[in-house]
Amino acid sequence: MDQNETVATPPPLPMSGQPSKEERQWAMFAHLSALAGGLLTSALGGWGMFLGPLVIWLMKKDEMPFVADQAKEALNFNITVAAVLLILTVLGFVTLMIGFILILPIMVLIGLAALVFIILAAVKANEGVAYRYPLTIRLIK
Repeated sequence: MDQNETVATPPPLPMSGQPSKEERQWAMFAHLSALAGGLLTSALGGWGMFLGPLVIWLMKKDEMPFVADQAKEALNFNITVAAVLLILTVLGFVTLMIGFILILPIMVLIGLAALVFIILAAVKANEGVAYRYPLTIRLIK
C-alpha cells in the first residue's frame, strides 16, 4: 500500500439492543403507512389505515424484532381507532342522526389525536425508541 493512500474505517456496528438504521426506518414506515393507507382509502372511510402496518409486520416479523414490535403497535392502535370510530358511527345512526351533532366533533378530535400520535410514533421509532400508543387495545400480541 502506498503511503499516500488512506484506508476508510468501517462504520461502527450498532450497539447491542439498539436497532439498526434500516430497522428504525422500517419501524417509522410502519407507523406512517397507516396515514398513507387512511388517505388512500378515505373515500371508503379510511379503513385502509391498518393495512400498511399489517403488511410490514407480516414481512418483517421474523427478521427484525424492533420493526415487528412497532408494526404490531401501529396495527393495534389503528384497529382501536377504527373500532372507536365504528362504534361512534353506529351510535349516530341509532340516535336517528341527532347524535351526530355531538358525535361528529368527537370523531374529528379522535382523528386529529390519531394523526398527532402517529407522527410522534414515527419520529420516536426513527430515533430507535419503542413507542407505545396511549389507550390502545393490544389485540395482536
